[in-house]
Formats: sequence, structure tokens, C-alpha cells
Amino acid sequence: MRSNSSARPPGGTLDLHEGLGQLALDKAGLLAEFQELSRPEGQAMRILDTDGTILRDWQPRPGDRAHPEIDRGQLRDMLLGPLDVQWGRGVTQVVPGARGGVLVQFADGRQETFDLVVGADGAWSRTRPALSPVTRHYTGVTYLETSLDDVDTRHPDLARLIGDGSVAVYGVNRALVAQRNSSGHVKVYAQFRAPLDWHTNLDLADAEAVRSSLLALFDGWAAPVLDLLRHGTAFVHRPLYVLPVSHTWTHVPGVTLLGDAAHLMPPLGAGANLAMLEGAELAESIATGPEDLDGAIRAFEEQMWARASRWAKITTAGLERLVSPDPARALALFDQVQPS
Repeated sequence: MRSNSSARPPGGTLDLHEGLGQLALDKAGLLAEFQELSRPEGQAMRILDTDGTILRDWQPRPGDRAHPEIDRGQLRDMLLGPLDVQWGRGVTQVVPGARGGVLVQFADGRQETFDLVVGADGAWSRTRPALSPVTRHYTGVTYLETSLDDVDTRHPDLARLIGDGSVAVYGVNRALVAQRNSSGHVKVYAQFRAPLDWHTNLDLADAEAVRSSLLALFDGWAAPVLDLLRHGTAFVHRPLYVLPVSHTWTHVPGVTLLGDAAHLMPPLGAGANLAMLEGAELAESIATGPEDLDGAIRAFEEQMWARASRWAKITTAGLERLVSPDPARALALFDQVQPS
């Protein structure tokens, strides 16, 4: 089993916002490198009706770098750089108040104490229970993700359908979204409202069975749209979980959280941006007040909670509109946020 940065697929593409993720990269001296790797053309967004009619076709203006796209793998490699990462050391528990600091217990049986433990360990955080009894809950929306490779050569009609950025189709309580990555790779997301156990009689490891189930779910949609599912490879099940919109905790010396570990919200472009900026702000807070580590962490948490709460409200409302009984609500949402 691999224990390195390639141990699992890094996922799809991310849009980094000027005042969030890009600001964090600027603070780290990585903005120029990001600009070389990112794809401003990836900001393009096309929305179709279920019959294939183009309803909206937004293209970025020349020089627009408000939220260019970058592959997660490229961003990860850029951020890791020369860092010494100890891969394969899974954490099982974080115990504050131990003699000498905060005790971290590892899956291999070892344990160590630290002055500060930052839980940047995502939705399934092993650090969060040290601070908060709150657990994530299912939103009622599930994603099934698949991929297309070498789309421009192997599926030129789909390449034209998707364009330089993303294409989305919204129906009643369901949607299909395809998003271009670099090198002709495309991620496709089937989104729908369903109970968490909707797949009880379906083998999720059987790609053809999953494909048939999805084609039945989206029956009646335009054939070119359904080709996004017909030509997909393996399917990955991604039920969407969130934390409460205003998730906070009583401060515990020596432990804090950031990113999804602190404020898991619907994946509508905020999570990675917030996590990156929070990492930069936490570092700055510590660097400017090293003599009062606890005070620096408290100040960081207060700032993080306020901003994350605002974004959690936005993304929660957005998910309700994007996967809803009324597809017109999704179109209206994009009309609000896209330039006229």
C-alpha cells in the first residue's frame, strides 16, 4: 500500500478566489507559480435544459482572474513543495491536557506530545472530538462521480458540449455537472436527493449496474447529456455531509481546527479556499504573537468562526437551490452570481 502523496486520487479541479485561496498563495509566495498552472478559461460556465437547449453560456472576460481553476493534484504538489510530510501515520485520537502538551495517538501504536495540534484533517477529522461533540450530518444530497479521459480526442462531441470550463444541467431534485480538468480529463457528477441508504440493493462497485441505475434516474434527458454517464469509467459514491452552519467550540489550549474539520459545508467553491486562507492566517497569528500562543489561537478561532459561518449559510442555501424540486431556482442562482 502506498504511503505518499499519490496514495489516493486527488480529486477534481478547484477554483481559487482572489480574496481567499489566491490571497493565501500570495502570503506564501506561491501566487506566480499558481498563475502559471491555473486555467482562467476554466471559469467558463454553460447551463443546459434537460432537452439539451443552452440556457446560459458565460465566458470569462480577458484578464479575468477572479477564480481560475487548478487541478487539485497540481495545487497539492505546489503547496507541499519541500515540506517533510510523514505519510502513512494515521491519527486515532488527540488528547488535550496531557503532561508536556497535547497527546496524539497514532494508528501504528506510537504516541507523541505537541505544543499545538492543528486539525486540518477534513470531514472525518480525528482531531475534532478533542474540541467538539458535534458530528457531521447527511444533507439529503448524494453525488456519484465518474471521469472521462482524453475527452478532446476520444469524445469530441462531449468536449464541445463541456467547453473550456463546466457544463451543468438541472432537473427536478437532480443535476448533472461536468467539469474540465487539465490534459483532457473531465469529472462528471450526478447529483440527486435520496435517503442515505438509497443504494441498499445496488452494488456500488459494479460500474455497469451503477450506470444503468443513473440512466434510469435521468431517463428522458437529452442523449448528449446522458453520454456523460454512458462514457464514464468507475463511479465513486459521495454522499454530502455538513457540520452545523455556525459550528464553534469552547477553546481548548493547544488544539484547534481549520478547513472542513472546523466547518464542513456543501462543496460549492468555498471549502478549500477557506482552509488555505485559514492556514495562512493561523501561521501569521502565531508568528506575530509567539509569546502568547494561546491568545494567538483564540484570536484566530474567532476570526475563522465569523467568516466560515457566513460561507456556510451561503453554500447551504446554494445547495438547496441547485438540487431542488424547481430547476428554475438553480438558474436564478447563477444569474445572481455570474457577471451580466
